[in-house]
Amino acid sequence: MKKWTFSLLTLALVLVLAACGNNNAKNGNTAADNTPAAGNNAANTETSSEPVKLVVGATVPHADILKFIAPTLKEQGVELEVREFTDYVQPNVQLYEKQLDANYFQHQPYLDEQNAQNNFDLVPVVGVHVEPFGAYSKKLKSVDEIQDGAKVAIPNDPTNGGRALLLLEKQGLIKLKEDAGITATKSDITENPKNLEIIEVDAAMLPRQLEEVDLALINTNYALEADLNPTKDALFIEDKDSPYTNILVARPDNKDSDAIQKLAKALTSDEVRTFINDTYNGALVPVF
Repeated sequence: MKKWTFSLLTLALVLVLAACGNNNAKNGNTAADNTPAAGNNAANTETSSEPVKLVVGATVPHADILKFIAPTLKEQGVELEVREFTDYVQPNVQLYEKQLDANYFQHQPYLDEQNAQNNFDLVPVVGVHVEPFGAYSKKLKSVDEIQDGAKVAIPNDPTNGGRALLLLEKQGLIKLKEDAGITATKSDITENPKNLEIIEVDAAMLPRQLEEVDLALINTNYALEADLNPTKDALFIEDKDSPYTNILVARPDNKDSDAIQKLAKALTSDEVRTFINDTYNGALVPVF
């Protein structure tokens, strides 16, 4: 009787072990190997990977151009977050501090000045468009109406201030030292036949000064924000061959990344060229 009982127990144990073996075989694994194959794991990672996020700082109208290309970038696996600024300082500070991945609001001379002044190492990625710099007035309808002692407001940052003075010189209103260049200041004025009172103002505040001065030289982005059309409202404006190309800027550690390069390519696409031409009617001019 004991032998019969022992035989039954042994048979039951064998059957249980056999069932476990068959179950593992059906699952394609053994008890010692429950790890997915490397190839399958890579495929799953690629399929479920999240889009790469880019945070880009911009002013108007640059922000609008970025928003225009956001759907295209999303299709390429890049999620674009646009942070809008109303000043020219914070976009570079935050990019350097890695709060931003890139910015798009400035031209090369301004970037060079900011790098030198703040010990930044920010780098250009690609040039996109030019914003012809213009002179505006609520009191005058032509340059000929500028009177002796007229008040003229210009940006107070070095490169845009110099840019404004060069534009005044081109109109014959002042004369600068021959080597003054784009960093010209009021001290570089050698002739001022109309005794213009030149007032330096923060660039973002210039549209608000139009009621207080006779003439204000305003960057196009701030002019557009104030509903001023550079091609219609400016008394005079830079030529379209202006050297002040607005650029996409990044850091040395990320400028060659796949996401930044996709952004650069999208910003210089035929679609963006058409968008700029149709939307801004000459206030912005593509350079690509």
